[in-house]
Amino acid sequence: MCTIFVTTDQTITQKQIEQAFMPTTSRGPDAMRIEKTDHGWIAFQRLAIMGLHPEGMQPFSLNRSKIVCNGEIYGFKPLKEKLIQLGYTFGSESDCEILLPLYQEYGCKMFSMLDAEYALVLYDGKSNELIAARDPIGIRPLYYGYTQNGSIVFASEPKNLVALCEKILPFPPGHYYKDGEFICYKDVSQVDSYLDDDLETIAKNIHDKLIAGVEKRLDSDAPIGYLLSGGLDSSLVCAIAQSKSSKPIETYAIGMDQDAIDLKYAKEVAEYIQSNHHEIIIDEHDVLSSLEEVIQALGTYDITTIRASIGMYLICKKIHEMSDVRVLLTGEISDEMFGYKYTDFAPSAQAFQKEAEKRMREIHMYDVLRADRCIASHSMEARVPFGDLDFVDYVMHIDPAKKINTYNKGKYLLRHAFEGDDLLPYSILMREKAAFSDAVGHSMADSIKHFAEAFYSDEEYEEKRKQYKHATPYTKESLLYRELFEKYYPGQDEMVKDFWLPNQNWEGCQVSDPSARYLSNYGDSGI
Repeated sequence: MCTIFVTTDQTITQKQIEQAFMPTTSRGPDAMRIEKTDHGWIAFQRLAIMGLHPEGMQPFSLNRSKIVCNGEIYGFKPLKEKLIQLGYTFGSESDCEILLPLYQEYGCKMFSMLDAEYALVLYDGKSNELIAARDPIGIRPLYYGYTQNGSIVFASEPKNLVALCEKILPFPPGHYYKDGEFICYKDVSQVDSYLDDDLETIAKNIHDKLIAGVEKRLDSDAPIGYLLSGGLDSSLVCAIAQSKSSKPIETYAIGMDQDAIDLKYAKEVAEYIQSNHHEIIIDEHDVLSSLEEVIQALGTYDITTIRASIGMYLICKKIHEMSDVRVLLTGEISDEMFGYKYTDFAPSAQAFQKEAEKRMREIHMYDVLRADRCIASHSMEARVPFGDLDFVDYVMHIDPAKKINTYNKGKYLLRHAFEGDDLLPYSILMREKAAFSDAVGHSMADSIKHFAEAFYSDEEYEEKRKQYKHATPYTKESLLYRELFEKYYPGQDEMVKDFWLPNQNWEGCQVSDPSARYLSNYGDSGI
């Protein structure tokens, strides 16, 4: 991960930018550069992943234009060769160095050409304007706001902007900013027609495209590790990666000391694929003592995001302490497309599809945010194979009548896609889903709830919750999160749309707690 910061405000000082960068040093611990330009300022904190030498430091410059990018451009080498043939020269091995030449050749059309996870801002020296863009899913973070004199500021995280902007907003994924407007170049949630592929063709394409999505994310000049929960998604990512590796991959799992659900399944997967496996055990003290630190890192008050982040944050912290890993592959963005436990209650295939579209539109505020902040907070980069754009485009266009759970097995298409090649034990391939926060151990969320119940009296809770008009806290736990959020991000509640919850309009989904274990179909998920 890296941090980018760009503004048109000429009155901001270098010292202010250095102060804005301080909270995100972990995103870019290797180097920092701040440059004054004709338009204002452009600045960068670097975590070196591709092109580890100093020549890979940003901003990159070309013909008075400059760019900063936090991202990975997959398949950049063929693009680089094409640009060399057009007469461009390069001074580093960084994938992001190709972006300014691409912009010079194609302008803003280049954004729809990129197979990438990225957030970038460039200064066009010819037109003297700023251009900004973010990948279609929002895997890489980008936020913006306006200073007192109306100048725009772009930065990787809200914490870079809290001292400079009255209101901070997420940059919309799949958009670019030009001439003061946000223009959509790719909406992964917009599906106008469905594929007519049969079931076996669908399964083969899911299989092949996911393998391709994992394989392209193995290209790194820095060491790679893998988060392994023992659930379907992370297990598939690890198994595919191990099948492409000539030596054991490094896998990591976490669980509570008294009731971890996932550790035994993660160990089973690790033994089957023969990875070099590491277990991290946490307890109630670890959970409660890290709560404020986690919320400060995340910049959210959402209940399920925070719960799921605690285990992820702590495991990433341990990985950073015990290894030289700089890239982590994870299993996010599968449920949004293939279904959650609660989407078993979808009243129709079309309702299932609309829910998937909603989740994909909003994922940058929830699971993707969680993965980025937990991993970047410990100086590592998140890579998300299920977010591969070719894979996402295909899965989103599968007829929802084939995706909805009519098979008595959630996410059946994904499971069926890998039935034939023995990458995983059959029991893992067909294992019922358990939410990450639950599978770390039910005691984790229960401990936080008990702490919050004791922290506020009933009268105090009712009085305090009323002051928050947007996403009003509805439990003592959610009030605790909101107050910690407001401590570090005062008045920025609109960065998050609302609490993540199952679709409250569906029969069977009227639950007040976002955990899947409160659904009637949870069944064997918690075993």
